[in-house]
Amino acid sequence: MATVTLILLIVILVAAAADMYFVYSRDLMMLQQNSYRNERYLRWFSQAKESTSTGRLFPMIAFFLMMLGRVPEILVYPVVILILVWQAISLATRKYKKPLVRTPRVNRIFIAMVFMSLALVNLGWLFAGLKGFAAIMTALLWVSPLILLGANVILRPVEKGINKKYYDEAASILASMPDLKVIGITGSYGKTSTKHYLHRILSEHFSTTMTPGSFNTTLGVIRTVREYLKPYDEVFIVEMGAKQPGDIKEIADLVNPDAAIITAVGEQHLETFKTVENVQKTKFELVDALPADGFAVLNNDFEYVANRKVGNVKAFRYAVSNPKNADFRAEDIRYTSRGTTFTIVGGDLKDPLELHTALVGECNVSNLLGAVIVALKLGVPVEKIRYAVSQIEQVEHRLSVKRIPGGLTIIDDAFNSNPSGSRMAVEVLGMMKDEGKRIIITPGMIELGDRQVDANREFGRHIAANADVAIIVGHYNRDAILEGIADGKMDDKNVYAVDSFAQAQQQLHKIARPGDVVLYENDLPDTFK
Repeated sequence: MATVTLILLIVILVAAAADMYFVYSRDLMMLQQNSYRNERYLRWFSQAKESTSTGRLFPMIAFFLMMLGRVPEILVYPVVILILVWQAISLATRKYKKPLVRTPRVNRIFIAMVFMSLALVNLGWLFAGLKGFAAIMTALLWVSPLILLGANVILRPVEKGINKKYYDEAASILASMPDLKVIGITGSYGKTSTKHYLHRILSEHFSTTMTPGSFNTTLGVIRTVREYLKPYDEVFIVEMGAKQPGDIKEIADLVNPDAAIITAVGEQHLETFKTVENVQKTKFELVDALPADGFAVLNNDFEYVANRKVGNVKAFRYAVSNPKNADFRAEDIRYTSRGTTFTIVGGDLKDPLELHTALVGECNVSNLLGAVIVALKLGVPVEKIRYAVSQIEQVEHRLSVKRIPGGLTIIDDAFNSNPSGSRMAVEVLGMMKDEGKRIIITPGMIELGDRQVDANREFGRHIAANADVAIIVGHYNRDAILEGIADGKMDDKNVYAVDSFAQAQQQLHKIARPGDVVLYENDLPDTFK
């Protein structure tokens, strides 16, 4: 019997070690998605009710089973093994929208977690031998977030030193390029698309580099400077993101921008900013950082951009829907199956500038307008601007339109998660009246603080006014969106509530027909259910 018990304990140790790898990796993934900030991870942990999830409760059950004294071990240990193996397989086979990226920082935290865990399980060995060792391992699966947060705190001085080294290298590279023009772009939404459009236009006339992907944090910009910026570049386009006050200033202090575009100020990341006024103040940290001979390009279609006075530099204001007090305006906007034609007027243009683009939607016209203004101010010839705009390709997941086999038209706006952008995307869907059914698949909008419920309820009303079929994904915003759809009098038989995007795809397969148009609006990360 002792031999069998020993074998079962060894199996428990192996299963717990495998389980620990997958549990720790998932914890790290969530920390990474929360910008390695403990307070954000804890907020997610609370909102997701992670402490009562099966992934936490099952290891707890395994631990207490290990500690039972009256039940024979020969009966308890197989149950513990089944729990551990089940969880390991479940985590190993689970698919994530944004899986863990094994960066050097992730590896450092993981190693620190392993060493902390070894120290704790060795205490179990000292007090209760192999059984105590195994019991502590199962307990660590239950309390792994504490190990994660502790490792992150312990490594802060190390990360700070490494980041300082990289920061100094990036600053030195930028200082060695005094003629480099740096264009900063920020906004509650639209900044990534505007960055891509500006890069395409300026590349017709200058050697230009932009921050790739979503490299819009200080560390992302540092990496871009060190790995992508070329010594002969003439223009550096820097996307600047922010989740709290001071984030934009930190990037601006590094790159010293010569010009700025603010694409929008609106309700986003209100859980950290609390008010739109704080969002405004943070976004305008970019404009405040400009030198006296710099210039700012500001989107007056947004109230909290239009009402912000700028006195330190020349400001050029643009608008599509709110032309009052705008220097540049987009007029005569015409949508066709081949894209959009519009005319830019105002400013110091001698003649109206007519442009054609394959892009659709007012938001894309607005983003193009901001980019064109910067190009004009930097001296790019009009003909080069016109050609570049005509060649701009849709940015993936940002109101991009494509036709797929089977006759469906897909409007992909999966990266959008704000009230203004979502409203525009739904309106684009609403314009497709000559097509088949207009179908929207969405989990709603996030990080809106106290506005979360009201904004998603209003979103539901807008869906009812512009779509024929709605598929609402997940539970996070479901009730608010369904209330709004009901207010909008959409037929109940055309409204579906599903738990996942996989189920949404199954439902779409049942109802879609050739000629239908499908809008994918937002795709919540793994930190939201």
